[in-house]
Amino acid sequence: MLPVISRKGSPNIKGLGKLRYVVEQTFALLHHFKRLAVRWERRTELHDAFVSLAWGLICWRRLKNAQS
Repeated sequence: MLPVISRKGSPNIKGLGKLRYVVEQTFALLHHFKRLAVRWERRTELHDAFVSLAWGLICWRRLKNAQS
């Protein structure tokens, strides 16, 4: 993901709000897992593993809800 910040006085970037909403929603989904809201692990491998597990649970729950 690349940061997109418009400079002062430059024309507005169309669709920037849609991109921002997706990013904010993504962080909100991850923050439902309290351990990921504040990083407690010192090793990055553990944090990455918990993020992968969280995404797996998020996807599984969405698929389960879509089927019912």
